[in-house]
Amino acid sequence: MKFWRKNSALSTALIGIGNILLSDEGVGVHAVNAIKQRYTFSPHVEIIDGGTMGLDLLSYFEGRDKVLILDAVDFGEPPGHTGIIENNDIPSALDPKFSVHHIGLSDVLFAAKLMDIKPAEVCLVGIQPKSLDVGLDMTDEINGKIDKLIDLSISKLKEWGINVSRRTI
Repeated sequence: MKFWRKNSALSTALIGIGNILLSDEGVGVHAVNAIKQRYTFSPHVEIIDGGTMGLDLLSYFEGRDKVLILDAVDFGEPPGHTGIIENNDIPSALDPKFSVHHIGLSDVLFAAKLMDIKPAEVCLVGIQPKSLDVGLDMTDEINGKIDKLIDLSISKLKEWGINVSRRTI
């Protein structure tokens, strides 16, 4: 099964995922929105608020050379710890679910492999959340470290050869 995408010339996707209704869980979405406001990119880069799209994210994987994902990640570290996981080191498995609302990144990556649409390069830039409680505001610890998450993401894009420029206000 192939997905239809509006612009197949786009070769890199920057995707922020997470649920903004669960405090720190929404950090990936908040980060890509900040990146969109602060930077401009080569025309072949698409910035996506992936929110809680689950398997609908597959359409953003197909035909891409590279996908960079920003998300809250349980590294087993103190809140605010940031890290990068790349390619096959990112868990991809199909785990039992109670509902489609529990579909996560590992399920999406598993499906992308199964459908043979996984990009050559996939990178997850994550931050250890403090709270996943209901709430629109991120915790102070995560708010204080979101710029580090953004900086790691921009560095990775530059490493991939993508032209990134800071917007002037």
